[in-house]
Amino acid sequence: MTNTHSLLRERAVYVVGIGMHPYGFPSETPYVQLGLQAVREALADAGLTWPQVRSALVGTAALGMAAGRVMLRHLGSTGLEVLQVENASASGSTAFRIACLQVASGEHDVVLAMGVDKFGDGRRAVLKDGLTPLSPTANVPLVKFALLARRCMRERGLTREDMARVAVKNHGNAARNPYAQFRKPRTLEQVLASAPVAGDLTAMQCCPRGEGAAAVIVVSEAALQRLGIPRERAVRVLASTASSEMLPPEDTPALVDLVRKSAAAALAQAGIAARDLDIVELHDAFTIEELLYTEAVGVCETGEGAAYVARGDADIGGRCAINPSGGLIGMGHPLGPTGIGQVAEITRQLRGEAAGRQHPGARLALAHMIGLGSVAVAHVLARA
Repeated sequence: MTNTHSLLRERAVYVVGIGMHPYGFPSETPYVQLGLQAVREALADAGLTWPQVRSALVGTAALGMAAGRVMLRHLGSTGLEVLQVENASASGSTAFRIACLQVASGEHDVVLAMGVDKFGDGRRAVLKDGLTPLSPTANVPLVKFALLARRCMRERGLTREDMARVAVKNHGNAARNPYAQFRKPRTLEQVLASAPVAGDLTAMQCCPRGEGAAAVIVVSEAALQRLGIPRERAVRVLASTASSEMLPPEDTPALVDLVRKSAAAALAQAGIAARDLDIVELHDAFTIEELLYTEAVGVCETGEGAAYVARGDADIGGRCAINPSGGLIGMGHPLGPTGIGQVAEITRQLRGEAAGRQHPGARLALAHMIGLGSVAVAHVLARA
């Protein structure tokens, strides 16, 4: 587990600007147009100009080489550092982490972290590793999580309705989010009646792939003061951690173990407990994930994830809002932007600016993303 405790403790890092291009289904819109809208919105939100940005981290999983420079040159050739980051679903999260470390280390004091993607060809390295798969579906995430859901139903008494309630909540949150791909609330009956996809998972319990962009600007304490950025709209990054899978105990799914350990490391770095969190944005590509990861993060006890949702504790206005953006299921999952979109949503919530879906009194939040491989990136943010 990578430790950045001393860096972030010694040199404060703040999110001061956020921007989004709404997530959507594949279109003919060039990725440059998607990305620039998000960057321009982030600059305007921070009250900064493009020449003031000294480094740009671009998370993308499907666009190809040099996508960042090709896009950002339309804002002007200022000589800034440009890095392109690919880490599957965690591409944007990783770009944000590197941006925070650049500021915390003192290398740069105004850094852009953004994610942009279009659907792409979806080719993955695991399909080109030279090894014969155990089955045609051995490396298909949908199948893996459908099997995990069936295991939980058999061993824990989880029901189809338990999983479907996650989708009802997240589609409901997304319906209030102007940047979300799906903007319609759904009933339990609609979720259960949607097309079967794999096992007990229906279409509305699975995230869509599409396109979109998200951008955030992070700055140092010195830059915050020098540039006259209002402190009340700055959100501090308390922790940032990154890790990958380890061999878990025999009775624990590897990804659940990864989420547990990585979330614990981020919370320890921030010096807070899971029960202190007001908001969690996490990887809910499939409904079963949110139930298991809410438990793994420690927001509720092991085995209590379904009851936590059923009681309304995971709702906006509940004990800890889980995926108030709508999550991957409702907001969408364009890959590159997803982790940045989580940070943008959290920033909006901690500022008290999430009109129509504001979680009251939000002060502490966790953004947690996993990526194929499997890797985990987690951030803890706080109202400044």
